[in-house]
Amino acid sequence: MSEEREQNAERFLELIRKSKRGKFKVYIGMIAGVGKTYRMLQEAHTLLKNGIDIQIGYIETHNRKETHDLVEGLPIIPRRKLFYKGKELEEMDTQAIINCHPEVVIVDELAHSNIEGSKHEKRWQDVLEILDAGVNVISAVNIQHIESLNEEIEKITGIEVSERIPDSVLQAADEVVNIDLTADELIVRLKEGKIYDLAKVETALKNFFQSGKILQLRELALREVTSQVERKIEIEIPKNIALRPERFLACVNSDTDVSKMIIRKTARLASYYNSKWLVLYVQTSKENPDNIELSAQRHLINNFKLATELGAEVVQVKGKSIATSIVETAEQKRITTICIGKPHFSLIKSILSNNLFDQLLMKLTDTDIDIVILT
Repeated sequence: MSEEREQNAERFLELIRKSKRGKFKVYIGMIAGVGKTYRMLQEAHTLLKNGIDIQIGYIETHNRKETHDLVEGLPIIPRRKLFYKGKELEEMDTQAIINCHPEVVIVDELAHSNIEGSKHEKRWQDVLEILDAGVNVISAVNIQHIESLNEEIEKITGIEVSERIPDSVLQAADEVVNIDLTADELIVRLKEGKIYDLAKVETALKNFFQSGKILQLRELALREVTSQVERKIEIEIPKNIALRPERFLACVNSDTDVSKMIIRKTARLASYYNSKWLVLYVQTSKENPDNIELSAQRHLINNFKLATELGAEVVQVKGKSIATSIVETAEQKRITTICIGKPHFSLIKSILSNNLFDQLLMKLTDTDIDIVILT
């Protein structure tokens, strides 16, 4: 009984801590120059006009005139000065921010590495301390600085980014806002000298600022913000009233023509709803690699390739019951709609022959998952 009381007290204490913690907003961008700092400063002016005590803890304008001009008129907490390797350098003064305790503080360059000898190695650690002190923080970061995307970013850009933040930092944000530009708009800004000095433009165009790379980075940024929104919905909105984002599951087997049809039609559905989708192949003992013909294996590989090209996540599982495997996968992947072929398709024949179709429908009804039979 005493143990239960302690657990209840601990849970209540955690709620108190959370209520005292500052709110955290992060502007995220696909690449330098999209306007994250500019947008933060615009928001700072709006908050200031509305009587909010907002101050700049750290801002990096990168000598961009339009950004630099926005700093004027905003209260600034002086940076701390320190010597490193014989040079006088400046860093954000975290303790001064906490002592000053504004309602909101602007902290740019979330992935920044602090000078050796600082209290924290990384700026994101400073931000967490500021939040714990009850100060609201608005910050900014580019998509290439997210830890879990490091390898993917390196494949796209050919550059390994050394300054990174843990995914948990972004997940701790109360709001994540994507600052989006098209590749053409960004390249125009670059050529006009609004991102880097004109002398650096040609080099930038040959490296990070190639249209293909920008598009891939843009997709990563959009995907990251979408996943953050979905996560907030799952955590903060009661399941009985939450609007679940559409997520489709296409069920295929080694039948090449019908499987292709299911993949393509599910891709169109997912595109219409602007949603994620997956392709599921359940390998039963009958379709073990030792029992299945090479031509059927090639069909499977080609179907998986088609699905990937159309933007699906391919899932392969082994199972004795196709129906049970479908339901389990749908629940694990938070699927809203399962897509299968007409009864002549061997997948649904297998379901029917095992008297599991009723069970499948009951299970789907219980989990609020729809089923669509494609023709």
